[in-house]
Amino acid sequence: MGALELETYTYDDYKTWEGRWELIYGHPVPLYGKVCHTTGMSPAPYFQHQKLGSNFLVELQTKIDDCPNCEVVYECDWIIEDDTIVCPDLILTCNHDINEDYVTKRPEIIVEISSKSTAKRDETTKFKIYEDEKVPYYILAYPKEKKIKIFEFDKKKNKYKSLGSYRDEKFTFQNIKCKDITIDVKNIFKRLK
Repeated sequence: MGALELETYTYDDYKTWEGRWELIYGHPVPLYGKVCHTTGMSPAPYFQHQKLGSNFLVELQTKIDDCPNCEVVYECDWIIEDDTIVCPDLILTCNHDINEDYVTKRPEIIVEISSKSTAKRDETTKFKIYEDEKVPYYILAYPKEKKIKIFEFDKKKNKYKSLGSYRDEKFTFQNIKCKDITIDVKNIFKRLK
């Protein structure tokens, strides 16, 4: 018996689907790690996920308000290839090419808010995709642990290097196209239970 060949899809298929999905190398993946079997749709993220995402967005947005070429966007599709479309929880993009539907240029910063149902994908599959695309900074945020892990793309080694875990320190993203951006990690976890 030969290997099973799975059907693959493209952006044209993707844009007709109901619910929230990502397309990873032609294979559909529910955005939040699970699908309701009765509706076929992926449920919205839980409250702590939304709160953390909102706090992160506000923290980054206030730091780039004076930078006309940068934008912070929550849950916006990034079309990498016709068969690979991801929807990071948060992106910071500079000199962006955001049309009405999606992002087409590599973001400067990507944040994924990890949960039990998305941790493996965030820490392996998406980590590798973002590394292959040379995204300058990748942040994994963990609401229950109230910490973030920051990775920076190392151009010499052509891979991510870990910059560590942060809970209540300040961190400066350097070499962002607009300017260096310092965030206060403590603000990101403010009022998170």
